Amino acid sequence: MGENIVIEGLGIGEGRPCFIIAEAGVNHNGDIKLAKKLVDAAKRSGVDAVKFQTFRSKNLVTESAEMASYQEKNTGRKESQIKMLRKIELSYPEFEELKRYCDSKGVMFLSTPHTEDAAEFLDKIVPLFKVGSGDLTNIPFLEKLAKKGKPIMLSTGMSTLEEVKEAVDAIKRYNKELILLQCTTNYPCPKKDVNLKVMDTLRKETGCLVGYSDHTEGIGVSVMAAYLGAVVIEKHFTLDRKMKGPDHKASLEPDELQKMVDEIRAIERDKNARKIVVPKIILGNGIKKPTKQELKIMKIARKSIVSAKNIKKGARITEDMIIMKRPGIGIEPNDLAKVLGRTAKKNIKKDELISFDMLS
Repeated sequence: MGENIVIEGLGIGEGRPCFIIAEAGVNHNGDIKLAKKLVDAAKRSGVDAVKFQTFRSKNLVTESAEMASYQEKNTGRKESQIKMLRKIELSYPEFEELKRYCDSKGVMFLSTPHTEDAAEFLDKIVPLFKVGSGDLTNIPFLEKLAKKGKPIMLSTGMSTLEEVKEAVDAIKRYNKELILLQCTTNYPCPKKDVNLKVMDTLRKETGCLVGYSDHTEGIGVSVMAAYLGAVVIEKHFTLDRKMKGPDHKASLEPDELQKMVDEIRAIERDKNARKIVVPKIILGNGIKKPTKQELKIMKIARKSIVSAKNIKKGARITEDMIIMKRPGIGIEPNDLAKVLGRTAKKNIKKDELISFDMLS
């Protein structure tokens, strides 16, 4: 089983208190004042850390990438993914300000880097890297993060067990401090798709510490996951579920977040006194594979190999010509080696998904 990991003096591992992350994500709606209110609410709830998401939209998605169906439903509009993301993007200086604000309030600051430039920036201000499910098959990105020497938490939504193992092997070649989070990438996640038994599967098959990233409604599943031994619980929260944005509707409000923390801490104080029966529908079958809905979301949330600049016919493909962006309908990032060194058979425009038929 994975070794305990210590982050800013807090131990994460078997037999330790559950490390609870309040996932503010993009629920600040691009407003740093709202982001600071989320930090305040997270601190009051008693969580260990508050987490955001860091990206520059232009480096994350192509201009033509579509929104996921849950994003359309939760925002009540249909537009390009990049147009939606630009509205909820914070600048790097604002994240530095947020980090200082978290320090002043005594709550750990975390943020998921969704792009390589975001990872380079966050390396200066986060104690660990939390990687979203959309980058699980982005092996070049995982290797670059692993080489930085910080602990990594990796969500495993939309993936097969084989894909998880490939990601684990890539990271562990450079960094043994890895925590996997069972996750179903759907907002909200139906109870039938939770599959908490996958936590056991991941422990046995990878030897990693395992937690749970919860996208269900309410607090029940998070409490059950903690009861079953999750070393980390990550849960989206918002100041008000009625706010406009892609993730508000699948988030807890502050009083619910505090109740979740209280329930988990009560279990830790006396597990025998608080026996919890986990329904079979929540436990699932323990088989790690994408749900039907995740197979659709995968095409939106994962990444492909995209041209970072205009590439002329006859040019040899080099790494500086490549960027990994959503959507995930082109060549997968872990096939980068099959692209580098090839020759462009035609002019390839900047921001275009590269396909093998473009190359010789």
